[in-house]
Amino acid sequence: MSLKALRTLVTIARHGTFARAADLLSLTPSAVSLHIKTLEDELHVTLFDRSRRQVALTEAGQLAVARAETILAAYDELADALASGPSLRGRLRLGAIHTVLARRLPKALVWLKAHHLQLHISVASGMSAELARRVEDGELDAAITTEPVSPYPQSLEFTALFEDRFWAIASPELAGRSVAQLLASQPFLRFDKRAWAGRQIEQELRRQHLQVSEQMELDSQEALARMAVMGLGVAIIPMADEDLARLPPATCLPFGEPQLIRRVVLLEHEKSQRRHLSAVLKTALEA
Repeated sequence: MSLKALRTLVTIARHGTFARAADLLSLTPSAVSLHIKTLEDELHVTLFDRSRRQVALTEAGQLAVARAETILAAYDELADALASGPSLRGRLRLGAIHTVLARRLPKALVWLKAHHLQLHISVASGMSAELARRVEDGELDAAITTEPVSPYPQSLEFTALFEDRFWAIASPELAGRSVAQLLASQPFLRFDKRAWAGRQIEQELRRQHLQVSEQMELDSQEALARMAVMGLGVAIIPMADEDLARLPPATCLPFGEPQLIRRVVLLEHEKSQRRHLSAVLKTALEA
């Protein structure tokens, strides 16, 4: 009985289909089927009821999944114990939103490379909601995202890292106008509504009954800020204080009553076996 086969069984149980398990485990569908067939032959039971349109666990299958989760957790804990200490080693699959990739993460990765030579981190970019789904599905071990906005997978846990504040940015020639006046008179450069920060902006616009004339929608804070400063419209974006200070001359007004805050967090699955690695990443980001 192999650990790979047990992991295949648990993945199918969590995600509902053989095809989804094959995607998540980077296996062919035939390999997934072979893993389950081998387990059934070794255990002399039927693990899935295949008479239905969507496969379902049998009673024996439910018991096997529970025991498999225990076995896999024990194995992962052993790997974690062997990897702990000064010679920290292992691989962390990390996701990150664009602003973190552009600002804080590179310095943290340099710090990690200098202090933990045997720790390897692979990085994928994306928007918060997408990264959350990938952490839930097991494609990523952790992700640096905006604090989750409902609805989001309840199996995820998050740890606060830092905060950004929301600002309305416009050309310096528009100084003296309120946020409502800017939005009423200028094209709106929207932060992508699919992003959790974009949802926060949309909710506040509705709460204040502010009407906008949408000009474009982007998921890049830097691009939106640059366009707004050059007079193409007004952008509402979350920005760190140091980034705000580096802007060229601009009209910058707090957005929200009270001013909205975006919390950036480290997102992990509640059953993650890589917390000792993500804890070191958090230390690097703080350092």
